[in-house]
Amino acid sequence: MIVVDSSVWIDFFRDAPTPQVEILSGIIGVKQIVIGDLILTEVLQGFRRNADYQRARDALFTLEYRDMLGRENALAAAQNYRRLRAKGVTVWKTIDVMIATFCITGGYTLLHADRDFDVMRDTLGLLTLDA
Repeated sequence: MIVVDSSVWIDFFRDAPTPQVEILSGIIGVKQIVIGDLILTEVLQGFRRNADYQRARDALFTLEYRDMLGRENALAAAQNYRRLRAKGVTVWKTIDVMIATFCITGGYTLLHADRDFDVMRDTLGLLTLDA
């Protein structure tokens, strides 16, 4: 199962011609895609027009849903953040560590367009679908 980060979904809904959007377009309806609360929030909060929000919401609601945080993942994300910091790695967004931890603990592969995840792949063992 594949988790698609908001960095890719945002480009997808903007029709941006990126390698990650090309991969996403190729796996929709072919591979099982999972979306979680954190990504759902990040994607949907950015729409200005209600019609665009509704279209994206309807599309995302067709995907398999999972709660991403919870107590155990919150604690694991805090530990992962501390591990990264101890290695001298600065992660700019805590939510990215939460998403990566969800993927690591659940055995999901992440499709992303955010360099913070590259460090988590190399340091924490995050599985990524690379463009």
